[in-house]
Amino acid sequence: MQSVCVFLGSNPGTSPDFLAAAKATGAELARRGLTTVYGGSNVGLMGALADAALAAGGKVVGIIPKSLQRKEIAHHGLTEQYVVGSMHERKAMMSERADAFIALPGGLGTLEELCEILTWAQLGFHKKPCGLLDVGGYYSALGAFFDNAVAKGFVRNEHRAMLLTAATPCDLLDRFAAYKAPVVDKWIRKPGAL
Repeated sequence: MQSVCVFLGSNPGTSPDFLAAAKATGAELARRGLTTVYGGSNVGLMGALADAALAAGGKVVGIIPKSLQRKEIAHHGLTEQYVVGSMHERKAMMSERADAFIALPGGLGTLEELCEILTWAQLGFHKKPCGLLDVGGYYSALGAFFDNAVAKGFVRNEHRAMLLTAATPCDLLDRFAAYKAPVVDKWIRKPGAL
């Protein structure tokens, strides 16, 4: 593993723990010699992540759509910054540039990015680890949703287990190092079977 993509909020959220977690993640990635790949903004948790990684001597790659350059205020001090044409291009480039994915607290965009990359893993498009940094129980309701999806027959246990969860970036990255992607069919019942 050489690079980790981090999905997280362009707002700081209401708890100082969210900002602290973003900074700790950036610093830990740099400490381990891992390149940080993220959405390219200098505001909110996104900016805190990038600044902490850079301050710790790490490499940071930002990928921002042209339409969000002004809204999210592109970071100008990154190791590499890419301006792309769309959100689809952003996510595709993030996927190409990263060997693993972490979601910190964030809003709809963070959730959408996480769910797409997790779906790609479920379908076997990649075998890269995906994880939640569950700061102060922020993602406990999402975990319960995924558990319910398993109980109701929409997600396999093996696929639910692909989403690793930890309370600290160190613990999550250690879990990534031991990750092995499951080799199992997506469908619980074959298409057309009742």
